[in-house]
Amino acid sequence: MPVDVTLPSAAQRPQSPPSPLLSFWRSFRENRGAVLGLAVVSIVIFIAIFANVLAPHDPFEQFRGFTKLPPVWAEGGTWTYPLGTDALGRDMLSRLMYGSRISLFIGLSVMVVSMFVGVVLGLASAWFGGFVDVIILRIMDLIMSIPSLVLAILIVAIIGPNLTNTIIAVTVVYLPRYVRLVRASALTELSKDYVTAAKVSGVGPLRLMLVTVLPNCLPPLIVQAALGVSDAILEAAGLGFLGLGAQPPTPEWGTMLADSRDLITSHPWVMALPGIAILITVLAINLMGDGLRDALDPRLKKS
Repeated sequence: MPVDVTLPSAAQRPQSPPSPLLSFWRSFRENRGAVLGLAVVSIVIFIAIFANVLAPHDPFEQFRGFTKLPPVWAEGGTWTYPLGTDALGRDMLSRLMYGSRISLFIGLSVMVVSMFVGVVLGLASAWFGGFVDVIILRIMDLIMSIPSLVLAILIVAIIGPNLTNTIIAVTVVYLPRYVRLVRASALTELSKDYVTAAKVSGVGPLRLMLVTVLPNCLPPLIVQAALGVSDAILEAAGLGFLGLGAQPPTPEWGTMLADSRDLITSHPWVMALPGIAILITVLAINLMGDGLRDALDPRLKKS
């Protein structure tokens, strides 16, 4: 007798699970604020990369006959200088564009160095324990016991105020966050069965920590790294405002705020524009960080 073989339709066939990247994006886009933050951060990064192309003027060029011009929407403004000029006649739009490059460079540099050193110290603390663990934790506690801005000022006062030393000072200030986070995550992973199985199978300590344990510590570390960029930008802007960060005429947003303090009542836009740039960038990064946390933490995912 003929056998009726009916192939399952496309709707009845089992569908393969989505890729991890697609699953992450579906979780991330559920947070509309995070998507908005990602869009703004992307625009800021684009401006920072192509500042030399997009900026209408050189950020250091002084137009002595056009000092303290208001923005284009105010009376007396001109499209030649859309956001006006500062007390020395420098174009505000151009300086803000180049300032985004410097501020993002500071934030990313601090994040990369802090995360790298934090991973090394955190894994060493979790693996060796004992005296090594105590020493690392006590040093981190000592750093955290001093207010961040005060400690950054102290470090810059010792090694001197400039852009490189600002990055060093802010890196030291935020290092304990990464060390303690990696240590806590690594201790949790080391107590699990798959790590015990790897030890029994003869996996060496270095490979065990870097290949087996570290990948499972990455989700909270990525979230902390994203939020750490905004914190570093704020800290560097604070040092710049105090005259201890990037030095004039460098178009760093905090330094621009410090240069325009005397104009806050007579020409408020000169001081308001760098402050708004800091606010928008930091807020966007924090919104994006919240979305990363929601997408990477399985406990926060919707069932």
